[in-house]
Amino acid sequence: MTPLMTGPPGERTARRRYVTVCVLLWLPPGLGLATMVLLFSERGMSLAAIAGLFAAHSLTVAALELPTGGLSDVLGRRPVLAAAGVLNVVAFALVGVGTTAWLLTAGMVLMGAARALASGTAEAWYVDTVQVCSGPDAELRTGLARGGTATSAALAAGILLGGALPWLLGLGPGLGARLSEATSGAVLPLSVPLLLGAALRIVFVAYVLTALREPPRPPATLRSVLRGVPATVLDGLRLGGRDTVVRRVLLGAAAAGSALAAIELLVPVRTAALTGATASGAMVYAALACAGFVCSGIGSHLAPLTARAAGSGQRAVLVSLAAGAGGLLLLGVTASSVHPAATALAVVGFGLVYLGLGAAAPNESELLHRRVSGAGRATALSVQSLAQQLVGALTGLAVGALRPGPLPWLLTSALLLSGALLWRGRRGERAVRVTGS
Repeated sequence: MTPLMTGPPGERTARRRYVTVCVLLWLPPGLGLATMVLLFSERGMSLAAIAGLFAAHSLTVAALELPTGGLSDVLGRRPVLAAAGVLNVVAFALVGVGTTAWLLTAGMVLMGAARALASGTAEAWYVDTVQVCSGPDAELRTGLARGGTATSAALAAGILLGGALPWLLGLGPGLGARLSEATSGAVLPLSVPLLLGAALRIVFVAYVLTALREPPRPPATLRSVLRGVPATVLDGLRLGGRDTVVRRVLLGAAAAGSALAAIELLVPVRTAALTGATASGAMVYAALACAGFVCSGIGSHLAPLTARAAGSGQRAVLVSLAAGAGGLLLLGVTASSVHPAATALAVVGFGLVYLGLGAAAPNESELLHRRVSGAGRATALSVQSLAQQLVGALTGLAVGALRPGPLPWLLTSALLLSGALLWRGRRGERAVRVTGS
């Protein structure tokens, strides 16, 4: 193989491959999001048991987020992404056909491990590749924005397709029943989106192995991995203390996690109350979630324009997070009303939250990558993801303990606005690159 074939692709090629990876990475979770809870119910799981299955997934992600980020920085992006894809093939298959609690738990744990492995790894590959091609000052925001748009589009398409497949199977003359009978109940119509997700994960692994070329790394031995991963993780944990901009990015991610947790917990209850039935409320929420991902994709696409209009990436983050806080405020002031005008304002607020968070993310990512070297890039992204997940989990517990109404929305709006105001008046800060210890 010639050096040209093994070297990093050009900047435009890297951008195209990064967008493709984002689509292949996030389309399967979208497929599963539409049917997974209903599938668990069909398997005889109680609501408490279903909550336990999702907790197993979340705890696995939280426990492995930093070690897997360090592993990506030590071993390389491609093998870690491929390993994530392989684990997801097994996980989606187990969840799709599993009929016992232990099989479903194993599937959710493997899915969490794969999520941790993939967290930030593709983005780190893209930034590494572009900086090799065009230097450390290469423009990153456009590619990161397109990746965010592709992620949101893949999730939206997955939700629609995943929700439609079981319904389409039910239209035929007993097609779904025959499928269940032929597999002795292992494959239900609700299983089909997950099994399709497993097949797409195989395509993902093949694409990663063939398309994501990266610069050669020193050969990794077991000793170097065992020594390098903990050091990289510790360095990642020190990032927020050493650099003010990185600390603001982490706090902004935490504020975004609180906003998303409030939406995921409160909006389904609100739609069910609005429609008067759980099933119809779930359908309305699925449609809203799809629309939210579309808004997030539009926000990501507009991130470079937002930065130009605001005058800098930092001011763009301020404007975007403040817009999201305004959306939460609209959800709060309309929380106690079922008037059509209030409902319309709530829908606008819902979309504004996703639009603002989508526009903020690429600008925050570019700011983060300007301060972090390639040796700790995936770990930094894992720290950012961990901040979002942990604060989101704590917010969910706090919101669940509060009485439904305006108060939970107003508190999370204030928290997101605080994350926005961290960026006030910071245009003249000196750009310091954090190179690791």
